[in-house]
Amino acid sequence: MPSEQPPTIMSTDQTQEEQKNINICKQYMSIAYSPQDNKGGSSVQHLCHSGSWFWSPSTFPGAQSPMDYAESHSHVMASVNDLHIVRYDQAWAKNGHVLLRYTAEGSFKGEPYQGIEPNGNHARWSAAAIFEVEDGKIRSFTKDWDQKVMQIQLGWAPVKQSDNPRWNLEALKNPEEARKKN
Repeated sequence: MPSEQPPTIMSTDQTQEEQKNINICKQYMSIAYSPQDNKGGSSVQHLCHSGSWFWSPSTFPGAQSPMDYAESHSHVMASVNDLHIVRYDQAWAKNGHVLLRYTAEGSFKGEPYQGIEPNGNHARWSAAAIFEVEDGKIRSFTKDWDQKVMQIQLGWAPVKQSDNPRWNLEALKNPEEARKKN
């Protein structure tokens, strides 16, 4: 596991057990988002119950466990080989559940992706990971992520240029600047 975790921007006071659960989930994320450490499902298996499940049908439709997600994510990182979590925008736990809303970024400088050659494009996006932790291990992982922003920024999804910020390539490349303009 990388020695330094990304900063957490917003959290609440947590009990010792809640903080322990957050740390387990951050450890999972640090492995799953590391092009060096994520070697597939076996990389995170020690953090998960054997019967754990994963839910994110629109973005990872074939993944059924946190190990499946890590496996699928390792293929994305072969193409975006500097992928990393920039920060945890929100991190909190309650009654065995953990929410990690995070911002990640990376550039398409690795292997071709789905027949698309690397172009060096950079992307930055946010997503939420909702975990259930039981007895110190991950029981479930639900990922909520609109991958459109990342795919458009990396050149993986075509976009017809528009003045509408939801379909404007410059606005999608710099969402914080676009937000200030509107």
